[in-house]
Amino acid sequence: MGLQIVRFEKENVEQWGVVKGDNILVLQHTYRSLAQFLDEGKEEARELHEQENGERVSLNEVTFLSPVTAPARIVCQGANYSSHRAESGLEANKPPFNLIFSKADSSLCGAYTEIIRPAHVQLLDYEIELGLIIGSEITGSVEVTEENLHQYVAGLVVFNDVSARDVQLLEGQWLKGKSYRTFGPTGPYFYLLDQEEMPAIHDLEINLWVNDELRQSANTNQLLFKPAETIVELSGIMDLSKGDLIVTGTTGGVAMNLAKEEMSTVSNLTIPYEEKVNVMLESQSKLSNYLKDGDVVRCSIKSADGTIDLGEQINKVVPSKVTVSK
Repeated sequence: MGLQIVRFEKENVEQWGVVKGDNILVLQHTYRSLAQFLDEGKEEARELHEQENGERVSLNEVTFLSPVTAPARIVCQGANYSSHRAESGLEANKPPFNLIFSKADSSLCGAYTEIIRPAHVQLLDYEIELGLIIGSEITGSVEVTEENLHQYVAGLVVFNDVSARDVQLLEGQWLKGKSYRTFGPTGPYFYLLDQEEMPAIHDLEINLWVNDELRQSANTNQLLFKPAETIVELSGIMDLSKGDLIVTGTTGGVAMNLAKEEMSTVSNLTIPYEEKVNVMLESQSKLSNYLKDGDVVRCSIKSADGTIDLGEQINKVVPSKVTVSK
């Protein structure tokens, strides 16, 4: 059985631990990064979970930090569920290529951190996604199959790919529109997978609520490009390191909803920016699901039987206290 690993802060001291019931069993060693934990801390975590000795603290006494630590590559898959493709004005079927983009690691934040909305962002959106933690160094093309996936994926996290749609789409700046600080709530748990649990990656229930209204609900069996084939593709392009994060895409139910004609307009680089702004705001201002200050976003990913549980995020949206450059 896998382990729920946490990175947390208590009395201004950063620590790592293993969840056991309502408590955290505190690891004695301090790991500077997720990569170092993967190198040196897994056995300590397993032994501690079995023996249940040493220091423990209540889950309610700590501040949860992102289990993914900077520096880290955050590689994202876009439009990887048919339902999200349809609501984004795209063909719903699996496309001939994987849509890949990146997100700055400075967007990472804890599972209960406030999401800060920049003052100029009007169309703030949510995207619950399953995150894959890379467990080995990849420096060239590799052949990844369901049988050897455990060699490349160490575990899983909940990730909310918060997005400023009016920057991402109107400017054509996906990196920029998705990388503002706090736009990447991660955790609370890093679920360290056992080899025999790997098939469960393809059968996890993902749910997102805004103010307790269920907005997104799907199963990872609906992913168009699966983890193994995605890692194969990425390995032919770029290096990946232990502790890097692959974010597998979101399902339908986001706030954004564009017709095909509208998507064609706002994504067309030859159309003047002001014209695209008019089309986007005219279309999206009629929708009520974009995040507003004070909204509370809750995310959960787990197996139907509860044996694999990545924990629950709860993040409140707040306005920026400073003027942020576009």
